Amino acid sequence: MQTEVPQFIRKMSRLLFGKPSDWRLERPAPPSPPRPGTHWLGPIFAIATMAVGWLAFKDARGDGNVPFSLFIGSVSILLMTWSNLLSTRLSILEALFGGLDRVYRWHRWFGALAVGAMWLHTQNVDDVKGIRGASRDVADAAEELAETSTNFLYALVAISFLRWIPTRWWRLTHKLLIIPYLIACWHFYTATKPYANDSGWGRWFLVFMLAGVAAWLYRVVWRDVIRRGLPHRVSRVDRTDDMLTVELKPLGRPMRYSAGQFAFLKFSSPGMSEPHPFTIASSPDEPFLRFMIKDLGDWTSQLVNVVAVGQQVIVEGPYGRLDPLPSHDVDQVLWIAGGVGITPFFGTAIARQPDNGPIPHLFYCVKSRREAPGLAELERADRESRIVLHLHESSEGRRLGAADLERTFGSNGLRRAHIVMCGPTSLMKSMRRAVRELGARHVHVEAFDIRTGIGPDLSRDVDQLLRERRTLRR
Repeated sequence: MQTEVPQFIRKMSRLLFGKPSDWRLERPAPPSPPRPGTHWLGPIFAIATMAVGWLAFKDARGDGNVPFSLFIGSVSILLMTWSNLLSTRLSILEALFGGLDRVYRWHRWFGALAVGAMWLHTQNVDDVKGIRGASRDVADAAEELAETSTNFLYALVAISFLRWIPTRWWRLTHKLLIIPYLIACWHFYTATKPYANDSGWGRWFLVFMLAGVAAWLYRVVWRDVIRRGLPHRVSRVDRTDDMLTVELKPLGRPMRYSAGQFAFLKFSSPGMSEPHPFTIASSPDEPFLRFMIKDLGDWTSQLVNVVAVGQQVIVEGPYGRLDPLPSHDVDQVLWIAGGVGITPFFGTAIARQPDNGPIPHLFYCVKSRREAPGLAELERADRESRIVLHLHESSEGRRLGAADLERTFGSNGLRRAHIVMCGPTSLMKSMRRAVRELGARHVHVEAFDIRTGIGPDLSRDVDQLLRERRTLRR
């Protein structure tokens, strides 16, 4: 018994502290929108809506730095509002921010900065002379409630950054962020300010606060509960080691999408309704949707065991702006894929016509041929001159490097090339440097991740612990 306790402590310590790399907030390769520059329209507009608020508070009177305190409080409200708006996944926001991957990056940044702005507001707030937004009793009660909810907000944000919390639980806690948001809005509305609530500035801030609440209701109630997506049924399932290929047949109106886009899947099995994003691996011309899913966590490991033909699946999408084929004249088309990163190219590779522009060169990086999803179909596409396949197996010592690209394209052969990459961050970073050395000017990468953070991901370990507990109870 005495030896079991230290062993348990060591095991828990290894789980909680993980590896040093788990605590580095890695920066993925920057994504590239189809039209460079348009992705800044959304952020510039959002920041402008916050900055203009200074005009409402610059002449505020009171003890201390009242103008800054009131202004930074309004910035915190608007940052949370924009974070809520970006979580809706509306197509117009995706266009303004340059793709859903950028949308979620800004969503996280706005959320984190909102907490910092709220902290600054609490440190600088002081006696304000002006127009009360409500009776003194109501305003004081709202202020006290806001002070209490601040700690709740800090806890929820900490949960968002720590990957210790399994994703399914994180999603639930993330939805609770509406509570401190509502309290903050109520405090802002009832507090003493230089303007009345029925004035122009009062209506300006009220519209944004109502938009933030409406965005949460749209995402959490309307899209997650009522109008969840398009119904499909599993028509085919192929399992190969840790890879699952699923084909879905629409039960009604088929989803219209472009090659390289992705969708969120919600399976009908118990405990599997949590939506997860996957790139569509089928061609838009095919009568079904194909997804290649790798076992990378607790949810995907369960999916491999429970998915079956005939099962119903809800598909929400499509999203993304990654286009494997160019929309303008180019000399070369280069695709670089790592492992399951082959999915954005798969449908295009098997459906593309040989005489449809430059033949894409696909550099496919895998551990071994046995672990290469869709390799047989890609080799057939290579024989039919739809693509030129370059297979790099790390187990055989054939790792992709800059020299491989130079042998194929020459020292400056990528100056007028359409380059698209998808795969592990390390591969994307090294290949981005390599193609730029060969003259590349623009590289298309879509690094979508709905959740980022620090610390080891304990989802699989927690799930295994819960399964063992259920087994003991039986």
